[in-house]
Amino acid sequence: MWGKHDETREFLKAAIDAVSNHEALTLDELPLVVEGAVKPAVKAVLDMIMKEEEILLPMSMDTLTDEEWYQVDQQTPEYGFCLIDPEVEWTPENVETNPVTYGVDNSIRLPTGAFNVDELAALFTVLPIDLTFVDKDDKVKFFSHGPNRVFARNRAILGRDVRMCHPPGSVHIVDQIVNDFKSGKENSAAFWIQFKERFIYIEYFAMRGKEDEYLGTVEFTQDLTKLRQLEGEQRLLNYSK
Repeated sequence: MWGKHDETREFLKAAIDAVSNHEALTLDELPLVVEGAVKPAVKAVLDMIMKEEEILLPMSMDTLTDEEWYQVDQQTPEYGFCLIDPEVEWTPENVETNPVTYGVDNSIRLPTGAFNVDELAALFTVLPIDLTFVDKDDKVKFFSHGPNRVFARNRAILGRDVRMCHPPGSVHIVDQIVNDFKSGKENSAAFWIQFKERFIYIEYFAMRGKEDEYLGTVEFTQDLTKLRQLEGEQRLLNYSK
């Protein structure tokens, strides 16, 4: 389905590009644009709707438990509803929630100090980076959730194999990074891309324990668009907006 979504987006992009300069199209060229770009995009969208309604959703209804559907229901508002926003909250029967508990004093002690849980959560929210941690078994263990994330994350990825969180076309890169980190061949990898008119810097680091054993991989993502525009110095106090 992920691959088909990518194909559909490519068809839509081609159709939009083809008609965006419609003033330059002649009457003779218009049928060619419709047949070559618009109709394939429409067909791809309709085919995707059919696959979702006749394959994906029925399989989901047969496979997912009430507890899993409840998790879907709780996480959906993070992305928004497609057609309707339900006014009635749904709570299935016999679904138990297990809140995470911490120490008696609600603190997490580290070698150089301590945070209580509220402070630690606020720290990850205010940091100008997005952070994702994948443990030594290649399972997504944690991600920060600040107000200006570059790439959306959903709690449904927690516990999922990291390979299942990337498009098929980039899984081989994920495998190479993880394998090189585990073997000790490499300790970091960096990428930078243009994304929605922003300059995004992405860096991966191998996390290692006291005996240099592999503990997992942490991903840092940062929007450097404004930082790349800085010049000179700023030595006077000037609160950013």
